[in-house]
Amino acid sequence: MAEASGRDAGSGREERAPEGLPPDSAPPGTPVSRVKLLDTMVDTFLQKLVAAGSFQRFTDCYKRFYQLQPDVTQRVHDKFITQLQTSIWEEITEIKQEGNMEAVLNALDQIVEEGKGRTEPAWRPSGVPEEDLRSTIVPYFLQQRDTLRRRVQRQEVENQQLAEAVLARRRQVEQLQLQVQARQQAWQALYREQRELVAVLREPE
Repeated sequence: MAEASGRDAGSGREERAPEGLPPDSAPPGTPVSRVKLLDTMVDTFLQKLVAAGSFQRFTDCYKRFYQLQPDVTQRVHDKFITQLQTSIWEEITEIKQEGNMEAVLNALDQIVEEGKGRTEPAWRPSGVPEEDLRSTIVPYFLQQRDTLRRRVQRQEVENQQLAEAVLARRRQVEQLQLQVQARQQAWQALYREQRELVAVLREPE
């Protein structure tokens, strides 16, 4: 029964898998595109995933349920494997679409194919790879450095403004504290005067 489940799940996976021969089924010497290699890797991963989640292991986790409802357990396992494979393929497809991976991998294949027939060294403006690389990368890093400097300057201005605002707020708080202390002292003095006045009025003539 476990083997039947694996075959059913495998057939569902193959229907959802991208079309194309895996590398081992292609004729010898035939180049395999990187897109098909990626699909084959995902396909192999799903095969191992299905093997790891075999029906036997599934029933080991739900022995009592399997003993009571073996047919239902089989259908639940098949449905679980099918949905798991579909979900993984959908995620992989979404990632490939967002990253435009097929176009990038196909372009890389094309570059490799175009470079196979070349026997001469790749052309360089100066003939020295280090200098050519430096002439290309240095301006980029200088541009990035200028961009970072401008960001740092803006951040420093914002920090200065925030610091000034904090100092102004702190001065306002200090002034409020002084005002509160002054009013407290005034109330205390008034309270003492009232007590003294009351004591004088209560003294017998």
